[in-house]
Amino acid sequence: MEIFEGFSIKEIVTSFMVLFAVIDIIGSVPVIVSLQQKFGQIEAGKAAITAGAIMIIFLFVGNKILKLIGVDVNSFAIAGAFVIFVIALEMILGIEINKTTEAKAASIVPIAFPLVAGAGTLTTALSLRAEFHDINIICGIILNTIFVYLVLKSAKWLERKIGDATLMILQKVFGIILLAISIKLFTANFAQLVQNYINF
Repeated sequence: MEIFEGFSIKEIVTSFMVLFAVIDIIGSVPVIVSLQQKFGQIEAGKAAITAGAIMIIFLFVGNKILKLIGVDVNSFAIAGAFVIFVIALEMILGIEINKTTEAKAASIVPIAFPLVAGAGTLTTALSLRAEFHDINIICGIILNTIFVYLVLKSAKWLERKIGDATLMILQKVFGIILLAISIKLFTANFAQLVQNYINF
């Protein structure tokens, strides 16, 4: 079938890992536990499905918006690389550049958006289209949605078992991974832009 054209396990795994690092749901466990204490039981299914739907919708609508304003995918991918770079610096250095607003609900806002499907995640998902097939990115999003659901359902247990020190180590490890991804994304798409201008 045409929808499965370009199906690749390697691309699925890479898409999953990139989005997993950007979403950083493990690193968000303390925030999730805090929200759970404040608002009561979190609706894990509702939050996860909403976040996944937002990512998938933006994956397709976002590209149409770019065409409407005359921006190509390579240029957007470079912009996405800068966003990922900033997120990576936040994770590695332990600083907060983009501060989220105060929570008003415990499922859709701020868990589904912007904690899971935030600006960095949406930018990354769309940036991946410059290199990967849509079906593989969608699979990566679905896998992350499932993982987010599992984490939300077991947030308190994870907080007790993992501990602050381990969370900090995981955050820095994924930060370094993101930093490398942002550099690769920038160089690959910048080279493509240069090639397009030369051919033009």
